[in-house]
Amino acid sequence: MDEFIAGLPKLELHLHIEGTLEPDLMLRLAARNGISLPWADEKSVRTAYEFDGLQSFLELYYLGASVLVTEQDFFDLTRAYLTRCAAEGVVHVEIFFDPQTHTARGIPFATVLGGIERALQTGEKELGISWRLIMSFLRHLSEEEAFATLEQAMPLLDRIHGIGLDSGERGNPPAKFVRVFARCRELGLPVVAHAGEEGPADYIWQAIRELQVRRIDHGVRCAEDPELLCYLADTRLPLTVCPLSNTRLKVFDQMAHHNVLNLLEQGLCVTINSDDPAYFGGYMNANFQALAHELGASMSQLCRLSLNAVEASWLSLADKARLTREIRSHAACHGVVLS
Repeated sequence: MDEFIAGLPKLELHLHIEGTLEPDLMLRLAARNGISLPWADEKSVRTAYEFDGLQSFLELYYLGASVLVTEQDFFDLTRAYLTRCAAEGVVHVEIFFDPQTHTARGIPFATVLGGIERALQTGEKELGISWRLIMSFLRHLSEEEAFATLEQAMPLLDRIHGIGLDSGERGNPPAKFVRVFARCRELGLPVVAHAGEEGPADYIWQAIRELQVRRIDHGVRCAEDPELLCYLADTRLPLTVCPLSNTRLKVFDQMAHHNVLNLLEQGLCVTINSDDPAYFGGYMNANFQALAHELGASMSQLCRLSLNAVEASWLSLADKARLTREIRSHAACHGVVLS
C-alpha cells in the first residue's frame, strides 16, 4: 500500500506555506536573521508541537513565522516544501500565504510574494510541479485590515490566483468578511474559505451563501447538517480535508473516528491535503497512509480522492484530462478498477 501511495499522482489544494517551516530550517533562519527563539534545538522545538486545539497551534505558528524576514527566506521555505512534494509524487500545488503575518512585522508585501513566487517558478521548471498561489486574510483581524491588505496587493494581483480566509475560526464567522470577498470577486479572483473545522456547519453555509466560495477548506463538520450534506453532494463543491491536522488539533480525537471516507462514499468531492505539515506530523503521503492504515481506505478510494483533487483544482481542462489519465493509469497498473 505504501508503494502504491508513493506512486499515486497527488495534488495539494490546502497548504499554508508558513506551516511547512521545519524545525531545522526555523533555527537556521533565526540564526541567519539574528532572531531569538525560546528553543535551543530541534528536539525542544518538536516538544512544543503538542496542541490542545487550533489556538495553541496558531500561537506557535506565528512565533515560528517571525524568522521569515528576507525574500531569500521565503524562497528557501517554499523550495524546501517543493522538494518534499517532488519526493512524494505531488504534481500540482495550490498554496496559501498569509501576508498579514509578515507585513505586521514590517516585512514588505513584495518581499513575501517575491520569494514564494520565485521558488514556485523554479520548482515548476526544475521539478515539474505546477502551481497556483492563494492570498489569505487572517480572520481574527478585522475586515478593514483585510481591505488594507487587498489594497497593498492591488499592484501585484496579476501574480495571485485566488483569495482565502484562515486563522482562528471560533467567533470569526465568514459573514464578517462579506464586503471584502465581494470586492475580490469583482476583481475576478476566485475565493475559498476555511469553514467547518472548529466552527459549526452554519459557517460552511455562510461561506457558500455569503462569500460565494469555490471550495471549502476543511468542512468536516458538514456531517452535522443533513441538508448541507445533500447540497455538497449535489453540487460537488469541493472540501479540502486535512486528516492529520484534524487529529492533531482535536477536531477528531483519533484517526479512526475521522469522517472523510464516509463523506467520500456519500458522493462529496473531498480531497486530501496536509495543511501545516511541519507542525502536524506529515506531508501528503503520510496523510494518505493514515487513511489506508488507520481508516482502512482502499486503493480505489485513494485514487478517487486524488481524482477529486484534479476536479477541484484550478488547472486547465487539458491539464485535468492529463492528470486524470495518469491517475487512472497508476490504478490500472495495480489492478484497481475505477468507474
